Amino acid sequence: MEELTPRQVVAELDRYIVGQQEAKKAVAIALRNRYRRKRLPPDLQDDVIPKNIIMIGPTGVGKTEIARRLAKLVKAPFIKVEATKFTEVGYVGKDAESMVRELVEVAIRMVKQEKMAEVESKANELAEKRILETLVPTPKKRSSVSNPFELLFREMNNSDDDLDKASEEEKDIQLLRERAAEQLRSGELEDNQIEIEVEENHQQTLDIFTVGGMEEMGINIQDMLGGFLPRKKKKKRLSIREARRILAQEEAQKLVDMDDVIKEAIGCAEQSGIIFLDEIDKIAGKESNTGPDVSRGGVQRDILPIIEGSTVMTKYGPVKTDYILFIAAGAFHVSKPSDLIPELQGRFPIRVELEPLEKKELLRILIEPDNSLIRQYSELLRTEGLNVEFTSDALEEIADMAHLVNTQTENIGARRLHTILEKVLEELSYQAPELAGETVVIDREYVAKHLAGIITDGDLSNYIL
Repeated sequence: MEELTPRQVVAELDRYIVGQQEAKKAVAIALRNRYRRKRLPPDLQDDVIPKNIIMIGPTGVGKTEIARRLAKLVKAPFIKVEATKFTEVGYVGKDAESMVRELVEVAIRMVKQEKMAEVESKANELAEKRILETLVPTPKKRSSVSNPFELLFREMNNSDDDLDKASEEEKDIQLLRERAAEQLRSGELEDNQIEIEVEENHQQTLDIFTVGGMEEMGINIQDMLGGFLPRKKKKKRLSIREARRILAQEEAQKLVDMDDVIKEAIGCAEQSGIIFLDEIDKIAGKESNTGPDVSRGGVQRDILPIIEGSTVMTKYGPVKTDYILFIAAGAFHVSKPSDLIPELQGRFPIRVELEPLEKKELLRILIEPDNSLIRQYSELLRTEGLNVEFTSDALEEIADMAHLVNTQTENIGARRLHTILEKVLEELSYQAPELAGETVVIDREYVAKHLAGIITDGDLSNYIL
């Protein structure tokens, strides 16, 4: 994050999202402000809080994608939650604090993966050692020794011939292991089957009641009971390739200190976490005041202290929400941001409006972003040996049709392109295995032929997602 200026952040987002420059600038500045805050004196850092953002715009214009790509760009813990899933205190359902618990879980997974990547080479060495021990096992002792006096007696009366024989045996085993190690590293044994012992997972999931509602909590029975239960193992027969992966993961787990992971993850969630609060417009608006339903204002009041800054108890310990960046989004077709309670409005000082997608933006979405839609569909069919090429007039026709359906029915933005492309490529996708080795050129006539139903009849209802 330290290396990325706001201009560079916008340039990175441009690789995946077409248009919406105002929204990109807003999130880029919010991101840079986090870096600036870290460079302030400690006494000033405490008073500098994130400037939360609220995005206003119809569905399918890039609100979620901007937040998701931003978090991926800076490797920050990120979750997307829908405001409509929460219930106010006193009702059964998801409480607002669950979003913070989910963020911590994401942070722990991220930090754990980083720590495991750091010990990957050591874990691979230990995994290889275990595979070699399985391929060339150490011979078991001919008989067990029952007491120390018997052991002393054997050592005193051990003949030179026995010692020489044991020494030769050890040399043979060492030589065999060296040869096996060479074959392992060269990849000659990857498909060979071996039987290994792996540790069973004692993780169980329980639903526990917390102050705000019910929380799903994973409990590791082995950790709870400590040394009272021996760690249970089971045998599996696998290829050496698969065994190496499983054993390396098992060894990496042993090398990583989970206490350090949890401590670092909580700090990461508190200082760098991003929570994307979608559908916030659905909890705005006037109250009906009829029936015992969950009130919109009640949900807003439960979300408010988390955004203002509070301490949420999780199974890993307390987590402060003061410096988490909240990005809210909503279409606001029926309601408007001013319908939110005033306290919540004040916690989102930055408001950006995203523009509806016109034909030219839809055309750019088809071809410009990295891993664009056209590339995705072309590569999917290429796995069957079928080459598909789109002409420029075909792409214009697809964008034009998507825009037409959006304007005459519900506007769902770029998601309409998926519907149109699926219809255009339906027959090719069905016949692809029989057309291996062929090249199909999709032009305007091809698109018009496969979309003839909506061109001639004007029946757009079949193309609403």
